[in-house]
Amino acid sequence: MKLINDHMAVKARVLPPTGDGFLMLAGEVGSWRGPFVSTPVQLAAHLKALAVGTEAREANVFRAVLRPPGEGDELLAARGIQPARYDIVVLIRTASVEAALELRESAAYTELARTLRAAARRTHQIIADNAGRLGDVDHSQDHRYLFNYFYADDRETLLKVWEYTAGWFQAKTALPNSALMRPLEGEPAEYGLVNHASWPNWRTFLPSLIFRPTFRSFVLANFKANGVAAQPIIYRRV
Repeated sequence: MKLINDHMAVKARVLPPTGDGFLMLAGEVGSWRGPFVSTPVQLAAHLKALAVGTEAREANVFRAVLRPPGEGDELLAARGIQPARYDIVVLIRTASVEAALELRESAAYTELARTLRAAARRTHQIIADNAGRLGDVDHSQDHRYLFNYFYADDRETLLKVWEYTAGWFQAKTALPNSALMRPLEGEPAEYGLVNHASWPNWRTFLPSLIFRPTFRSFVLANFKANGVAAQPIIYRRV
């Protein structure tokens, strides 16, 4: 990998990956106006009720509220990949990848997926394992939740770049947690990694994305230099 402004580089303090499995279904339903989106509240609530019926270790539904600055629109266009504009995400965590594969075939999940697909212009579904983490994401609080949809031609380079950019977020925004989801072989490959994380409130991270020059000169610059498309979206849990 190329490291731009390496004097700013600090690797993230990572924890060992878990054996968890993840089943993620994202949908583009609402209307985006610049960085903001309007999502049907009733649909989100209905999906939440259906997610409870999956009887997984943990099932949550998220509704988008903001799309912060990202990187890589030209790369995505060159690869024929549509930008991530998913304003609803269903994330189900299971005890293992095998359990996630089984859950995808269940009647409860099939109904949930059918409901979202009927309402969405497009959807994205993956089963993933855990490729790395900074800490477990706490879904019991009214936090601000991130899903960052990463694309790169080389997934190993993407992992290395994530370690350094996650280090910046730890240092500059006190990022307390992160679970890096890696789609299994054979799953849709539009995004080589999807990062899920959270902050307690807006002021812990948003000013850094707007006002800290190093966000662009280090984080976005290293994404660009290494051929990484980073598409972050901030959500609230339904």
